[in-house]
Formats: sequence, C-alpha cells, structure tokens
Amino acid sequence: MFKDILRLSGNLKYEFNDINILKTALTHSSYVNEHNNKNGISNERLEFLGDAVLDLIVGEYFFYNLKNTSEGKLSKLRSSVVNEETLFEIGVKFSIGDYMRFGKGELKFGGKKRKSIIADCLEAIIGAVFIDGGYEATKKVVLNIFKEKLIEAKEFKLNGDYKSRLQEILQKTNGVTLNYNLYNETGPDNDKVFYSEVRVNGEILGRGSGSTKKLSEQMAAKEALVKLGEEDV
Repeated sequence: MFKDILRLSGNLKYEFNDINILKTALTHSSYVNEHNNKNGISNERLEFLGDAVLDLIVGEYFFYNLKNTSEGKLSKLRSSVVNEETLFEIGVKFSIGDYMRFGKGELKFGGKKRKSIIADCLEAIIGAVFIDGGYEATKKVVLNIFKEKLIEAKEFKLNGDYKSRLQEILQKTNGVTLNYNLYNETGPDNDKVFYSEVRVNGEILGRGSGSTKKLSEQMAAKEALVKLGEEDV
C-alpha cells in the first residue's frame, strides 16, 4: 500500500497537477509484471527522462557558478553530485522506498532498501516533476533537494579538499589518529550552521563552521593546516 504520497509531494515542496504521474514514478517494474498488467506502466521511462533532466540542471548550476572552470572539471563536479550513492542518500532522506509499489518477490528480497532501486526512483520522480510542471519547476525541486551536495562540490572546487591534504600530511607520521567531531549546530532547519573540530591524538588541532557538516569539517581541517604551517590564513 502507498503511504500518503501527498506527504512525499509536500516534502519535495512541489504540488503535482496530476498525482497519477507521481504514482507512476513510484511504481517498480516488478509490481507491473506481477500483476500481469499489460497496460500498466512502471517508472523506467520516467527514470530515463529524469536522468537527462538532472544532468542538465546540475551541469547548468556549475556552468554559471564556476565560470572559469574547464569542461573536464565541470564534468567531474557533475559526476560527484549525480551518482548512485548521492541519489540513494537523498532518496533515503525522503523515505522514497516506503512510498513505492513493488511486486511481492522484490519486496521480500529488500527492494525498497536497494541502492539502485532507490536511486532510479528518485530520477523517475524528477522526470515526473518535469512532465507535470516543466523545466523551471523541476529546477527548483532539484536545487532544493541537492542543495547540500551542490554547495559542498562547489566549495571543494573553490577552496580545495583540506581534509585530504591533512590526512596525507599526518599519514607520514606513524601512530597518529585523526578524528572529526560535530560539537554544535545553530539556526533553523533550512539555514543551519554546523561547527566541527578535528582532533589529532585526542588534542584539538582545528575548528571550523559551515552550512553543511562536511563543510565545517573542511574548515576545521584548514585551521589545522594553518597551525601546521601548511596553509595560509
């Protein structure tokens, strides 16, 4: 049975003109096959469309926000955001698997938690929004649900991956342990600021803040690099 898919629509901050297209986006092929419904439609075609639309929206975002970046680097940035792992992570955040329709066999073998299925379904939902509301409406939804991932990718490009640099430097010394800890967060849910610290052998070496947990860890790593003389202030 469907959970209340209107709740999912609300969580996505998009009101469908035709709720049936969202139902289609949430229908796995196993459900159609098991019910021997020749006229039934699974989410596979919407997934195909959503994949293309998502690539365009994310590519456009980086194109306009990183104007001096080469085509090759733009492609890598897009791939760092549009991939199965990220799609699955966002899909789980919205509990997409709980809204989907599966055949009994697929459901029995954990279909609603399978990474590839959840990732594909999120793309199908993006395709459904595109068919229902057009490009601008889809762009608004995508930029909202991918906000953290887009910000992180852009900031890493502009400022560098401080965590990796710190890890590489400390690996040269045997017996060094490196840990990150989120010690505070402030602000409303839609505008949070996260505060992290990095500890080396239990001692605080750096602290930082950012609009996502990962960004706050990057800033903590940067402060640690400054203290080690490996980075300018």
